[in-house]
Amino acid sequence: MSGEVAVLGAGMHPWGKWGRSFVEYGRAAAREALADAGLGWADVQSIVGADTVRSGYPGYVAGATFARALGWQGARVTSVYAACASGAQAIGAARAQILAGLADVVLVVGADAAPKGFFAPAGGERPDDPDWLRFRVLGATNPAYFALYARRRMAVYGDTTEDFARVKVKNAAAGALNPNARYRKAVTPGEVAASAVVADPLRLLDICATSDGGAALVLTSMDFARARGVTAPVRIRAVSTVTPTYPRTVLDLPDIATDSTVGARADSAGGAGAGTGFDAAAGAGAGADCGAGASCGPGSGALPGAGSGTATRSFRSSIARAAYEEAGLGPEDLSLAEVYDLSTALELEWYEDIGLCGEGAGAELLREGATALAGRIPVNTSGGLASFGEAVPAQAIAQVCELTWQLRGTAGDRQVPGARTGITANQGLFGHGSAVVVVR
Repeated sequence: MSGEVAVLGAGMHPWGKWGRSFVEYGRAAAREALADAGLGWADVQSIVGADTVRSGYPGYVAGATFARALGWQGARVTSVYAACASGAQAIGAARAQILAGLADVVLVVGADAAPKGFFAPAGGERPDDPDWLRFRVLGATNPAYFALYARRRMAVYGDTTEDFARVKVKNAAAGALNPNARYRKAVTPGEVAASAVVADPLRLLDICATSDGGAALVLTSMDFARARGVTAPVRIRAVSTVTPTYPRTVLDLPDIATDSTVGARADSAGGAGAGTGFDAAAGAGAGADCGAGASCGPGSGALPGAGSGTATRSFRSSIARAAYEEAGLGPEDLSLAEVYDLSTALELEWYEDIGLCGEGAGAELLREGATALAGRIPVNTSGGLASFGEAVPAQAIAQVCELTWQLRGTAGDRQVPGARTGITANQGLFGHGSAVVVVR
């Protein structure tokens, strides 16, 4: 397909708390990705850096920062910031340059040296900044609104704290097999239940940590890959970075407003990125609407909606829908997925938002074992943020690294047999979100 680019190299610096500069982590990941691609730094025509805003000027100009760290050689540079979606936005920028004919080889790098404890907004008085306001007005740290998501699931769908613990147990089992993960230890449901309450009902082991780490990809044109003798590379087929569409009928903290002056009709539905969720008429392969409690697993040919054809599910589902439509695929085509498990409860939301099951059926899918490594649609085979923690500019890139290794068949003990298609999904603050479809 004309929109495809090849993934020739993938590399990571292991996640942890190393006490060094983010530049060191990014440089190490970049060198590993270049070695994996069989290319040298001098072969790179463009470098796209995902920004880290906590690291001062070098973080704000991450493209040039990493180019300098690798050695000035004349490559064009781009720096991208999109909160937790920064890495996928960087991938999208690199892909656009390749498809526009501006470069044949682009290096994408993201790295972070995250603070200990909660993320917080930058200092100063900024009453027009919704991130500042949610701390000042609501006192809503990240774990606080993770807990509100969890409480809503318990109230609306009947999810339990035991369901949330099962997510951690599943992801920890996968992370124990991943040499790049920060936490490489299996846990039991009892250990999750015994961990400290952070924001009721979520406990310490329900919530991801903040981490240091880096990830990098070498993307090329398909012609370049073939010229290098790579006839069947892993390929990026779609990158979705759509924004929300109003009205948003479910309040999605840390946003603290539910509507805007655009005055969109509540029953409006549209094409890629136009609606707030899936409906029966939208998305590749959509054959039937999956209402609340329905089972819409891979192979069903159906995408989830809010029931009865409405298109008001969530911003997250619109991100996935746009990716499926661009790729010409649907959730029934997936071999695996990497989703953004800031908390255990949020992972269950993603099952529904990327179309693995109907609204409210995420916990049921988990209980069946469908999303475990040996299940029919494994989710977070890397171990997810539960095992890595957040290194914000790197994590969406790391998701694509994991899909690359899985689709190559080189993921070792966590390998999904016969993996051919995967999707990543994450959401940053205030309208930043992404999904990447990777195929082989």
